[in-house]
This record gives sequence, C-alpha cells and structure tokens, in this order.
Amino acid sequence: MLLVMKFGGNSVSTPERVIETARIVSSYSKEHRVVVILSAIKGITDDLLSICESIRRNDIDTASTILDRVIKIHNSIVENLAIDEGKRGELKRIVNALLDELNSIVRGLMLIREVTPRSMDYILSFGERLAVPILCYALRELGLRSVYLDGNDVGIVTDATYGNAKPLMDTTRLRLRHRLEPILNEGIVPVITGFIGGDQYGNITTLGRGGSDYTATIVASCMDADEIILWSDVDGLMTADPKIVKDAQVLREVSYSEAMEMVLFGAKYIHPRALEPIVDKGIPMRIKNIFKPDADGTLVLEHSNAYPEKIVKAVTSIRRMSLIDVRGTSMIGSPGTAGRIFSLLGENGINIVMISQGPSESSISIVVRKSDLDKAVNTLELNLLGRMIKSIDVTDDVAIIAVVGSGMRGTKGVAARVFSAVAGAGINVIMIAQGSSELNLAFVIEDKHADDAVRALHKEFGLHLINNDSVT
Repeated sequence: MLLVMKFGGNSVSTPERVIETARIVSSYSKEHRVVVILSAIKGITDDLLSICESIRRNDIDTASTILDRVIKIHNSIVENLAIDEGKRGELKRIVNALLDELNSIVRGLMLIREVTPRSMDYILSFGERLAVPILCYALRELGLRSVYLDGNDVGIVTDATYGNAKPLMDTTRLRLRHRLEPILNEGIVPVITGFIGGDQYGNITTLGRGGSDYTATIVASCMDADEIILWSDVDGLMTADPKIVKDAQVLREVSYSEAMEMVLFGAKYIHPRALEPIVDKGIPMRIKNIFKPDADGTLVLEHSNAYPEKIVKAVTSIRRMSLIDVRGTSMIGSPGTAGRIFSLLGENGINIVMISQGPSESSISIVVRKSDLDKAVNTLELNLLGRMIKSIDVTDDVAIIAVVGSGMRGTKGVAARVFSAVAGAGINVIMIAQGSSELNLAFVIEDKHADDAVRALHKEFGLHLINNDSVT
C-alpha cells in the first residue's frame, strides 16, 4: 500500500516525540510505501505570525524576543535529539542555515517596517521547513533512507492568494508524480512540509491555518494513495467537544459528507478544504492520536454504514459569532437584493457563515464572525442603508449549534426533538437553517448558552451510548 501520513505539531514538539514519531513511520514502512507530511513544531507558526504582527506595529522588541525563542526551541531539539554526533553535526548545519535566513529576513522587515502577504507567507513557511530535516534525520538514525522536501520544491503549485492559496491540481499532479515516484521506487521515505506550496513563479505560498491536512490529501490524490492517516493529539472525530461533554465518544467511522459538515460547523480536527482532493478518488482517511498509536481512531469513507440506528452522530458549535438582521419593505419582490448584500460583504473580505430569509422577503439574517462585525455593519450602512434596506439590527455574542448525521435524511421529527431539548434547557432559538441535504440542522442562540445546548442535545440523542449499539 501507499500511505500518506500527516503528523501534527505535537509529533515533533520535543526530542523524545521526534524519535517516537520516527518509530511510528518506521513500523509502517516495513510493509508499506510511506509519504510523510509534517507540520511545524507546536506553537511555532503562532510565534512566526506574532513576529509579523509585531513588525507591523513597529514593536521591534517583541518581535526580537519571539524570534530568539523560535531559534532556541529548534536548537534545543537538535542538540538533545538521540542521533549520532555525525548526523547531529549535519542537522545543525541545515537548521542553523535556515535560522540564519529567517533572522536576516525578519531583521530586514524590521528596517522597512512592512510585512506584505507574500513576505508573511515566506516567514510562516519556516516552521515546516525547520521541522522536516529534524524528523528526516531521526528516520535515518533508525536505518531508513529518507529525504526532506518542501511543498514548493516537490511540486505543489497554487494560485497567488497568499495566506490561503488553492492548489492547481492538474499541474500539481504532473509535478508531484514526476518528483515522488522515483523516490518511492527506490524505497526512500520522503518527509514533506505541510502547509506550503508555490505559485507559478516559484514564490512560496501557504494553504491557510491547519493546511498540513490539506497538503496530505493533495499528495494522496495526486499519487493515488491507498489511505491517508492524520496523526494529531485527538482520538478522532467525536460526538461532541470533550471539553464540553465529558462522556463524548469517538466515532469509529463516518462518511465524507458527515465529516465535512462536522468540520464546517466547528470540529477543528480537519482542515475545512482537506476532503476536497480525495472525494472523487474515494481514498479513505483515518484520524489517529499520536499519543495512542494502537487506538483505531476514526475512519472517514466515501460511504459509511456505521451506526445505522443513529439519527444524529455529532453535536458541534461555532462560538464568537454575531447576527445581523437586514430589513426593508423595498426588499420584497426585488430581484438581486440578497445578491447585492452578499457581493458587498464578499468584496470587503467578510465571510458569511450562515444565512436565513423568510418567505416575506422583508428581512435577511446573516451570521458573521464577531471580528468581522464592525466592518460588515459599516459596509452595509454606507452602501445600502436608506436605499435598499431600512434598518440594520445587530445581536452580538451568538453561537451556531449544529446537529449532524446522515440518519437525519428523511427522518420525521428530528427538528421537534432538537428544539424540545433546547427549550427544555431554557434556551431560546434566534435563527434556524437547514440545507436540502438534511445532513445538518443548524440554529443560532446566545453564546452564553452554547455549552448547555450541546450537552442537552448530546443527551437527547443518546450519543454517550453511540458505541454501545443503543438505538436512539
């Protein structure tokens, strides 16, 4: 089998974790061909982002302090990694060269006091670029032949949307296969940076936060892999956030569509676009815990027959949202009103998370992230208030709650159970939306009630018993 294995930042956060991760790769490589995708050391991407933000604020002292910390973390891991001195010397030279380059770029940006989207992507790329040689040398210490590559060099070609680039899959497929097939055919384990690609001119781009998952599925699709394994610090996809629901359960199997709904509605375990490259190929993906390598985790398949008795499989929440109600009698029967509103918000970089419109057409309810609220309201006021719309009402601090499950499709009474359970917990529903797929039912409530709503719904649908074959 050809396996694509992605490891998160916890996998290389200490010298001991690096060696343990290398042992996991080694154990799989005995029977399979393995491609490794690696994230930056835990916390490093946040540090690099903070450096950029500090430079923008002209806070040079903070940027310097964080840069020193990044350098010390990597030097400490290299210095304490359990490899022979010859390999350590080689690894030190590689890592120090990258750290010197990072230092030079940061100091240069400090002088001009400017960070462009392109230069930010270049700085953020150092997290993964520093991590891959460290794991590569740990693999060599265990006797494996291994090479390290960044996503740009290996052939992941993207558009030039710095910070949130999209892959050009046809070009990427040709380049990846040309680069990786000879390596795999020689029995070598490639360790590739997650998160990173390159535009058509070779400039480094990034795929958005959590983009290493996306890299893994891009590589798997292009190489026709047999399976993807995402190694992180969670047990798998769960019936609810275990920080909210103490008896939340690991889902042993879900479908692509269910996993996508869970991710879009708040589950943070997979990059939101990660499933796109593998849906057409039907490549299975497993989510496993690096700290519990023997546990099965969650298997994500094109079609899942697990839990056929379950109507709902998960309850998720998205916090720190705001609700905007746009009203006006001139909106009634006026074609293009919604399109104009959505276009305006989109042109100003505001993402609409959820919408609802009543059949009267006199109002549209829009949910946006709280951080986008002021910008969204100002945009609507300046362009539409007093003309197309008569009033704008804002409800701050709301949360989206979603129940997800393919068993909801065609099942009568699901909404009644959902809203009865929420009402029983003394919670008022502000807004409701359900797509025609019936895979999820989402609604908006005050943010302060979010945890109680999740717990009430988890109990209502018996999700604490989901692995005990209890019918609900």
